[in-house]
Amino acid sequence: MRADESGFEISQQHGGWVVRMWWPSGAVTGGPQRMTVEPAEGVEPRDVVRGISTTVLRRLDIAAAMNLAKMAPEAQRTLEEFARRLDEAGEAAGRILAAEGVSERYLATLAATYTGMADGGAPAPVPWLARLIDRRPETIKDHLKKARRDGFLSTVAGKAGGELTAKSTAVLESMGSAGN
Repeated sequence: MRADESGFEISQQHGGWVVRMWWPSGAVTGGPQRMTVEPAEGVEPRDVVRGISTTVLRRLDIAAAMNLAKMAPEAQRTLEEFARRLDEAGEAAGRILAAEGVSERYLATLAATYTGMADGGAPAPVPWLARLIDRRPETIKDHLKKARRDGFLSTVAGKAGGELTAKSTAVLESMGSAGN
């Protein structure tokens, strides 16, 4: 494993080829974002003259590389920081709900936390949010539906979570400027 300023790389050698898989620094939630295949150092030219074969590509063990990447110190530090920030956001949503009910501030905070979890690849965000906010998962699902209906959260086909809308962003910015 090799790290640089913007990410880290895991290499595998297959025959005369080295495959380098690169992830950006941060939580590893899927496969590599970049892969390069190059002749291995000191390999005989006859072993690479015909190019990369499908056999080399079939032998790639991306799952093993992902497991190594998840253990990378860069990924762990970021994952811990990410989890801490999401916990804080979820707890903030719970405090707002207790104080104001299902308000614009609550819906924007809930939508932001939910999209952050989905973008970070967190499995089962609704039960996790329900535990943090001390509500049933069905209640959180209803609140997320309301956030979508009221324009705080968009739906993106094929993507869990959706996208924050301008309305959510404006509410969140006003909360930040108010010192909350």
